[in-house]
Amino acid sequence: MSVKKIQIGQLWKKEDTGETYLVTRIYEEALNTIALLRKSGDEGQSQVRIKVERTPAGQNLPGFAPATEDDSV
Repeated sequence: MSVKKIQIGQLWKKEDTGETYLVTRIYEEALNTIALLRKSGDEGQSQVRIKVERTPAGQNLPGFAPATEDDSV
C-alpha cells in the first residue's frame, strides 16, 4: 500500500511482525530516495534504511504498510 508522499514523523507497520516504526529522516542517495526508520518507543535501537519505491499511486516502503489509513498529510 502506498501513500502520496512519505514524510518525517509518519508511522509505518512492518508487515511480517506488526511492529510500528517512525520515519526519522528522508534523503536522496544517487538516484534513489532512502527513508530511515526507528522502532517506535525504542530510541536506543539502531535505525533501518529502506529504499523508497515509486508507484503510480505515490510512494511505498517495501515490507511496510502505513500505520494509519489517512495518507492525506
